[in-house]
Amino acid sequence: MKRTKKERQQLLIETIADNPFVTDDQLAAKFSVSVQTIRLDRMELAIPELRERIKDVAAKNYENEVKSLPLDEVIGEIIDIELDKRALSIFDVREEHVFQRNGIARGHHLFAQANSLAVAVINDELALTVKSSVVFVKPVKAGDRVVTKATVRAEDKIKNRTYVDVQSTVDNEVVFIGEFEMYRTKGVGEAT
Repeated sequence: MKRTKKERQQLLIETIADNPFVTDDQLAAKFSVSVQTIRLDRMELAIPELRERIKDVAAKNYENEVKSLPLDEVIGEIIDIELDKRALSIFDVREEHVFQRNGIARGHHLFAQANSLAVAVINDELALTVKSSVVFVKPVKAGDRVVTKATVRAEDKIKNRTYVDVQSTVDNEVVFIGEFEMYRTKGVGEAT
């Protein structure tokens, strides 16, 4: 059943309100229209593009949450965080992030996203990476959206260490795994 423009635009507003991270491609598929139609609808409705929506949500929700580094120093956009427990970020791989000869993302971008998220999840003014163990599971290419989740696994109060597991996916397929040992000045529960 084909919807009227007005019906589609109302559903578009509701869909983006429910999930501000939905892409134009996903919206086009959902409403059986072209990506261009979705873009025109968004423009008419003054709904910003995905990147701006992500920045807006992150700025509103997490600006005062992240203590260990400025929000603009996190690689990728934080979309969810619970300090000393878990954090989630997304990173859109663009042409400047890949090798020209094969289109594969340079590893340091994936590592930087994972490492900065491991730092950001720490509820302390100072969090530093002591060591890490990482595995690049699958190549990432320009146009891919990397979703990275950091989970605090354990802590060592004597050494002031927190252990963070990080996993990155593209389209729900694992592309990167990391284990990070993080130094912090205060134990979990001591930070203010």
